[in-house]
Amino acid sequence: MYKVVIGLEVHCELETKSKNFSSAPNEFTKIPNINVGTVDLGLPGILPVANKEAVKKALYTSMALNCKLPDEIIFDRKNYYYADLPKGYQITQNTKPVGVGGYLDILVNGKIKRVTLHDVHLEEDTASLEHHPKYSLIDYNRSGIPLLEIVSDPCIESADEAVQYLEDLRDLFLYLGVSEAKSNYGQMRCDVNISLMKDTDTELGTKVEMKNINAFNNVRAAIEYEIKRQSELLDKGEKVVQETRRIAEDGKTYSMREKVDAVDYKYFVEPNIPSTPVTDELLDELKSNLPELKLSRYLKYKELGLSDEDALTLSKDRGVSDYFERVIEKSDVNTAVNFMTTSILSTLNKLEINIDELFITSNMLSGVVDLVSKGNISLDHGKKILYQAIDEEKDPNLLIKKAGLHQINDEDELLELIKSIMEENTEVVRQYVEDGNMSAINFFIGQTMKKSNRQANPNKSKEIITKELERRKEDAK
Repeated sequence: MYKVVIGLEVHCELETKSKNFSSAPNEFTKIPNINVGTVDLGLPGILPVANKEAVKKALYTSMALNCKLPDEIIFDRKNYYYADLPKGYQITQNTKPVGVGGYLDILVNGKIKRVTLHDVHLEEDTASLEHHPKYSLIDYNRSGIPLLEIVSDPCIESADEAVQYLEDLRDLFLYLGVSEAKSNYGQMRCDVNISLMKDTDTELGTKVEMKNINAFNNVRAAIEYEIKRQSELLDKGEKVVQETRRIAEDGKTYSMREKVDAVDYKYFVEPNIPSTPVTDELLDELKSNLPELKLSRYLKYKELGLSDEDALTLSKDRGVSDYFERVIEKSDVNTAVNFMTTSILSTLNKLEINIDELFITSNMLSGVVDLVSKGNISLDHGKKILYQAIDEEKDPNLLIKKAGLHQINDEDELLELIKSIMEENTEVVRQYVEDGNMSAINFFIGQTMKKSNRQANPNKSKEIITKELERRKEDAK
């Protein structure tokens, strides 16, 4: 009955050695107030200095999000008073954000949805508050950390779209290497703005805001609860109040404060940080390092014949995707997918490492894949030797050569082996010939693999076994 309209303001802490405007370390710690400088505390006479690396990563991200980039970097003061803001203002961007417009295409339920953006801007994070029944504590470790804010247009229409957008943004940050984007560390969080309107309405409904939600499942719960709550109010003919709400552990949202008018932050250009031109040389450098992103790789893998599940799995992580693409440059795609989605990914999960820490290089895996795809060794043997190579940290191709594990494909050699096995198991042959017991085929396949030390080509073995049993059946008539 109602159209859902959602806008998200995503905040992501950028990974840099120091904070955005001070030399204090930018690193996560649970020990309060140790990564703090005079600028972070807002002491009298402070002079902030912009972090070049943070600016580059902000521009890099804006470029990946298809934004219009500025010709100069300008910072502004956003004036408001709150306990977590020691200076009484926040250094942010308003005059010329690092990105204007732009979009991110996401895949939702098999369809591509374009989420358009209002802007991307770079600012400093606030301190964090810890509330107790009779007092509150302030931790300034987070104060001044470079914070990238991505503001979407009100174009998201469901909880599914919102969560997928957040997941794809996180993957984008990881692809670009600009942030670890760990929500449990508060490195990625978002504000959710949601309203409902009838299909016939020409204006957006009353907006409700929910701030600083960390976990994606909480974003989903908040949106779904708000859709239900606002729908019930509108069905009764009541009005939705413009307010800020919070999501609680019970999955419901509760009012924090009403918002009647937009806050006037009295922005003005930060006088202590001079503007800096964005040069063509810098933009060329950033563009040259821009990787092919997740959705593009997913679509490319689909064209190669991969299933939806495999294409999603192999495109999600840039390291895994880069590794996979190096493997298929030299070997069969389908066999490579089999090894990647089983042996390689299971090993990464078991050892709790990333692909760059894996002993098996893409060249090593290409060699094994090539041997399997050409029928020189069986898939089963290839995987077993790969696990052995991981455990012993040895090149699997050398292990295969040393063990003489090349697959037996010669039909005469296989037939001779199969005949000898049948002579040793005449009762099983009789069961097939006289009783038509089809399980005899699987029995002889198992025996052939056992006698050949699993080197016999299983498909050819099955074909020869079936023909030989049928021949003996005809001879018995």
